[in-house]
Amino acid sequence: MTIVISGANGKLGRRVAELVLETVEPKRVVLVSRRPDDLASFAAAGVNVRFGDFDRPETLPKAFEGGDRLLLISTDSLGRRVAQHRTAISAAVAEGIGHIAYTSMVRPEPAHPSGLWAAEHRETETALRGDSGAGVAWTILRNGCYTEWELRGWTQAVQSGHLVSNGAAGRVTYVSRDDCAAVAAAVLTGNGHAGRIYEVTGPQALTRAEIVSLLGELSGRVLQVQEIGDETMIRAYEGAGIPEPFARLLTSIGEAVRAGYYEEVTSAVLDITGRPPRTVREVIMANRDVLAAPAN
Repeated sequence: MTIVISGANGKLGRRVAELVLETVEPKRVVLVSRRPDDLASFAAAGVNVRFGDFDRPETLPKAFEGGDRLLLISTDSLGRRVAQHRTAISAAVAEGIGHIAYTSMVRPEPAHPSGLWAAEHRETETALRGDSGAGVAWTILRNGCYTEWELRGWTQAVQSGHLVSNGAAGRVTYVSRDDCAAVAAAVLTGNGHAGRIYEVTGPQALTRAEIVSLLGELSGRVLQVQEIGDETMIRAYEGAGIPEPFARLLTSIGEAVRAGYYEEVTSAVLDITGRPPRTVREVIMANRDVLAAPAN
């Protein structure tokens, strides 16, 4: 069996590759990237590293050649992702790949406040489940909010003494990127996952106030939540140089938090990998620079 991982140069893709290589021979692993030179260390270990660009369909037959299972990691090209993903799915099917796993988001429902973000994942899921061709198995990995995504903001909170939020009392079940990688690797190398949709979450649903309390406990500093409205949050993002459309998209995450879209706790990580997911505390302690603050 040969496993293909797209987007292999990203943090998730690299970690999935490392975990897959713990049980699969390098010659049975294919890493696809627009920047294959950045994966030289994998190539030196005997892994097949190939160029592939979802915006250039002609590059994909060679990229997916000989593959049996594909991890389709969602791209970061908002507004173009559905077309890119459909191109990748079609190419994979044409090359005889029999099982495609896709990294989606939790609850990409029509009413989701993020609009385009959820819609692109939802449309890709539909394409994979309905248009991927007879006999092609699929698995959808709906990854929750990565704890690691929040580390920069939490570092700033420790340094400033306040965490800016528009999530009110909403809860978020943060999940470690490493746990999401472990789930993906287990799906790629194991059996019994075809036709399954997994909501991949961490073990705790925390409010912003609880995050601040944890940061204060671990850093020894006094922190508070600074709750602001959506429009104020948008202006704050714009003031930091973020374009208005993306500022609104980022702000919509807080709206989704308030609406309860990120509060579900599942046992997917434990069920699929055999080990419990990492807590927010554990991730913070593994990245202790988050707790560093300039001297007064």
